[in-house]
Amino acid sequence: MVICGREFTDEIIHRVQTTIDAEPSLSRVRLSKKVCSWLDWRNSVGKLKDMTCRVALLKLERRGVIRLPVAQASPPRKSRDIQYEGEVEGESSPILCGLEELGAIEIVRIGSADSKVSRTWNALFDKYHYLKSGPLCGAQMRYLIRSDRLGWLGGFSFSAGAWRVGPRDRWIGWDESSRQEHLPKVVGNSRFLIIPHVEVSNLASHVMSLMIKRLRVDWQERYGVEPVLLETFVEQGRFLGTCYKASNWIPVGETQGRGRQDRLNLYSVPVKDIYLYPLRPDAKEILCAGSPKPVIIRVKGDDDWAQAEMGSAAFGDARLAQRLVTITRDFSVRPQANIPQACQSRAKAKAAYRFFEHTETTMDNILQPHYESTVGRMVKEKVVLAVQDTTTLNYSLHPATENLGLIGTSEEGPIGLMVHDTMAFNLEGTPLGLLDVQCWARDPEELGKRELRKKLPIEQKESYKWLKSFKAVAEAQKRSPATKLVSVGDREADIHELFQLALSNPEHPQLLVRAEHDRLLADNQGHVWDHVAEQPLSGTQEIYVPRRKNQKARTAQMEVRFAQVTLKPPKSKPHLKALNIWAILAEENNSIEGIDPLKWMLLTTRPVNCFEDAIETLSWYCLRWGIEVYHRTLKSGCQIEQRQLGCADRIEACLAVDMVVAWRIFHLTKLGREAPDVPCTIFFEEAEWKALVAYKTQNPIPPEKTPTLREAIHMTASLGGFLGRKGDGEPGTQTLWLGLQRLDDIAATWKIMISLPAPYPGSPPVSRPPRYG
Repeated sequence: MVICGREFTDEIIHRVQTTIDAEPSLSRVRLSKKVCSWLDWRNSVGKLKDMTCRVALLKLERRGVIRLPVAQASPPRKSRDIQYEGEVEGESSPILCGLEELGAIEIVRIGSADSKVSRTWNALFDKYHYLKSGPLCGAQMRYLIRSDRLGWLGGFSFSAGAWRVGPRDRWIGWDESSRQEHLPKVVGNSRFLIIPHVEVSNLASHVMSLMIKRLRVDWQERYGVEPVLLETFVEQGRFLGTCYKASNWIPVGETQGRGRQDRLNLYSVPVKDIYLYPLRPDAKEILCAGSPKPVIIRVKGDDDWAQAEMGSAAFGDARLAQRLVTITRDFSVRPQANIPQACQSRAKAKAAYRFFEHTETTMDNILQPHYESTVGRMVKEKVVLAVQDTTTLNYSLHPATENLGLIGTSEEGPIGLMVHDTMAFNLEGTPLGLLDVQCWARDPEELGKRELRKKLPIEQKESYKWLKSFKAVAEAQKRSPATKLVSVGDREADIHELFQLALSNPEHPQLLVRAEHDRLLADNQGHVWDHVAEQPLSGTQEIYVPRRKNQKARTAQMEVRFAQVTLKPPKSKPHLKALNIWAILAEENNSIEGIDPLKWMLLTTRPVNCFEDAIETLSWYCLRWGIEVYHRTLKSGCQIEQRQLGCADRIEACLAVDMVVAWRIFHLTKLGREAPDVPCTIFFEEAEWKALVAYKTQNPIPPEKTPTLREAIHMTASLGGFLGRKGDGEPGTQTLWLGLQRLDDIAATWKIMISLPAPYPGSPPVSRPPRYG
């Protein structure tokens, strides 16, 4: 099992317990150093990570894996009730002077905890700082600020970065694996003190700039890691964060008013503003970087699909991964049921609720193995469309659920969660799986501040979701170089920064977006819509328009024109670059009365040099409708908006499972149309298809030939109400998910019946009527 990022094999665990039994007087400190030596567990400068190992041993003991020796009492610590060195004269009255009157200012690094300057630091912070001198978490460094004329002025401390901080993580844009790999490069400013009676203008920002220059070298010298990002938390109501703003720290959001281990928000703590300071201009790229992972291609035969899809989840505890597999399997066979009904027993339902409450079962952690499987399916395709879109989840019927936000445009509107997901499709429209999912609750205080948000950088706005999704697709592109990836978005994705990101690297995926704005062109060429409309007609293309609401499906005749254009950046963003892209205008010329004709302007980074390129790009955009079908499956088929889990964190964890289940149902529906003649064992387990055939044919003896996938899908859908009439077409997701629920019960009964001994081998278990004559 993996504990604290390190694998503890059965052999190591046995060796640990044997050592404890053989040396009962062995202290936990010495034991942790022994284990570190066995595992060669060291930090980047070669020192044993015995503190981390001690935490891992405690976790093993709590799980009942080992029995640690009794903890020995620590020696009493030295008293801190001493006066600090170099006390400022006139302490009772404020010192008001200019910065130059302080003379040379020195940043004094503290080495040993028993040194005189260390005791001075402790005394200063115990006396003047509201958080006192400690404790400090993890890796740490402390400094004093000294004036050659007035003595000690204050001090700093820096500690290991916070494990998870939503606004910070969104600003960085890293995924779970990148966060775990690069978190040591994030350092937190845990203490900052200027003695209260020292009132010198610009002193705080001045010493902050001196400190930042010093820290980068000192931290790397002590821990062997070069920090690239600083973070700090400023308590609202107590401080304004003025010195951080003056030093160009970036405000990215605020905490949720709970402690590090308080996921249930039982103990309210003050809300704090979050500030970040990049130590390098490429800090985001460094923190998001990672060597491409090997692509795992999963082959589904008679194996359990849930195990293949979710079994590799990395929670640090194999039991959580296995519980995820069980929950996924239960949800898939009863997608419309509530949690107790889906789990089929009280014990399994309680285990599911505990799973969703666990601190490690976040949405990202749950979906990570599915992302891996998606990439494994993508590498088999020549072209993959990564379609991203936003949907809302309405929980207004469950107002007691904590940490929800507004999903409408007024304070009295519905409440719930926002979800922005990216689904990969092949050119047949078959969904290959999710590549990225973002879920958040809107802040009610941000309602009505649209004009203010326009002045914010893209990283601090909700529209950054499009760029974050594109970055996830770009990571998938690195791992599947033989596959061409195209990121597809609707009109909301018409963002200048998104196109600039796509064009920033020739190895990035291509981008295809439907235009929302009539942008201004460079070189006085007017606006993009008029310019492309003036181009000669390239050709006409038929496009199938699916049924929507009360409008019937139809085939639209589209006149196609295209041109290469250079888009000027918006007036409000003069710092952005002009964009050299291609624009395609498609207008319907045979519209039906009462129906607005289609008129699309598509913008793409893909070169469009001929009519064939244009219509191929149009066909790609038409497949964007698949994600709307997926969202309908998620809401109607999996009933995610009916989940009652008490808080948004648990809903997000449950949503992650439901999203994979909804994908499987959608995938099965489309796969039956794409490859109808393959054996049904590609998706159905042996007991499922044999029970299905026996039920439909009323014959307990399985056929010699395995049914095709299309035949099995039709039989399953018929259990959900599909009639299969001549004009009905292929089954949809609704009849299929209803049929899968019934099939689960039928298959369970089948397994019981075939395990019973037959009382009359070779003959039916009922007597035949007597024959006469």
